[in-house]
Amino acid sequence: MPRTLIEIERGHGEPLYRQVRRAIEHGIASGRLDAGGRLPSSRLLAQELGVSRNTVTAAYEELVAEGFVESRERSGLFVNPRMPPRPEPGPALPPQHTFDWSGRLRGREGDRLPHIEKHPDWASYPYPFPAGQVDPRAFPARAWVRALNRALDRPHAAWSLQDCVADDDPLLVEMVRSHLLPARGVAADADEVLVTIGSQQGLDLLGRALLGPGSVAAVEDPGYLDARHIFLRAGARLHPLPVDAEGLCPPDTLHGVDLLHVTPSHHHPTNATLGPGRRHTLLTAARDAGTVVVEDDYDSEFRYEGSPTPALKSQDTTGQVVYLGTFSKFLAPGLRLGYLVGSAELVAHLRELRRYSVRHPSGHLQRALGLLIESGDYQWAVRRSRARLGMKWRLMRDAVNASLPWSSSPAPGGVSLWMSGPEGLDCRELVRRARERGVLIERGDIFFLAGPDADALRHFRIGFSAPRAEVIEPGIAILGEVVRELLPPG
Repeated sequence: MPRTLIEIERGHGEPLYRQVRRAIEHGIASGRLDAGGRLPSSRLLAQELGVSRNTVTAAYEELVAEGFVESRERSGLFVNPRMPPRPEPGPALPPQHTFDWSGRLRGREGDRLPHIEKHPDWASYPYPFPAGQVDPRAFPARAWVRALNRALDRPHAAWSLQDCVADDDPLLVEMVRSHLLPARGVAADADEVLVTIGSQQGLDLLGRALLGPGSVAAVEDPGYLDARHIFLRAGARLHPLPVDAEGLCPPDTLHGVDLLHVTPSHHHPTNATLGPGRRHTLLTAARDAGTVVVEDDYDSEFRYEGSPTPALKSQDTTGQVVYLGTFSKFLAPGLRLGYLVGSAELVAHLRELRRYSVRHPSGHLQRALGLLIESGDYQWAVRRSRARLGMKWRLMRDAVNASLPWSSSPAPGGVSLWMSGPEGLDCRELVRRARERGVLIERGDIFFLAGPDADALRHFRIGFSAPRAEVIEPGIAILGEVVRELLPPG
């Protein structure tokens, strides 16, 4: 074999045996090494290349293992005669035909809607106020690691590691039933609980099961943007319902509405709480019309003044309210765990839908979370987080009233503040200029179904879960300066 086939570059970073192996493989593929031809011994080739014999032996072993080279007893190593040579590639030619994916991809109704933009580098901003993110330092890391480790010990390892097909971890289901739902006034049997990969998967499963072309989904306006995407992709037509300072304004009738999505505990994105009278009116209208009510109970753990209201599901006497809960907003969005509570018939149907898409959420994470709740560490972490967020909510409330040129009375709950500025404020420009000054906030117009009209553009959202407490006041002071630059004089 000509030595010129192999060129060794020392200090190149690639192991020497890999360079030898790659050069021989290229020689076989290009036909410069004849099929069936004999290769030099490892000792001879090592001497020619000035490398150790172990280097050449390692290269030969990989070539034999992958079928490029044959080892014949008492004869040596030979190029596999069944490896046909490939001609050296000539100059690249422009493709004559390219596959037309645009003709194959099905249209998506949700494409006409905006998307909630998340900044992956939010933590690099000096004043990060994104909604939906958490401070990593607040995560109960030690307790979580203990739970993860226990989940791999007997008798828990079986549930952590086995293929459960369509089943959920019975420990986590029991913890949801006995520890979480009673606090929201909800009672449920085990077959009425489904573990989800976040509440968003619950919405997706419900959309696939209950909606289709010609169906109608009523949504809050402003409201949760991702729910609108999911319902539109299921083929439904969206029917907006207005929201004011007291939450959703119940319509006179829900006849013709197949599904209603509502966030009664903390409205998304304004954080308003739906009062008892409106709840009764809404449930009555849903019962009369046969409308399925999907209660998205995100952030219900975080109320900083007054008593928390029970879930809408707790007043459900007909079984047509479906309750969505999530661990993502409290523990960490990246864990992607939540749960759904509904009638046993509905849950069985959704379980089958889930089976043929993702089978089930991670068994290890389910068992670890069940153990975290069972140990009491989860409840302790919730209490600590509620106290910490309550302090930051008060800091944020005082900061916006001190720095922004209007008075605000933010709802005492959730993990963000919904701000409504004066007419003429353009939240798109505000977000852009604030970001240039190191302040990260979110525009509010995208939550309105009508799009960026003059009224929608005056709203924006400030999250307070992610930033450190000490950056709230100076960050909002800078935001106030940017707001004043954008407002017309006087």
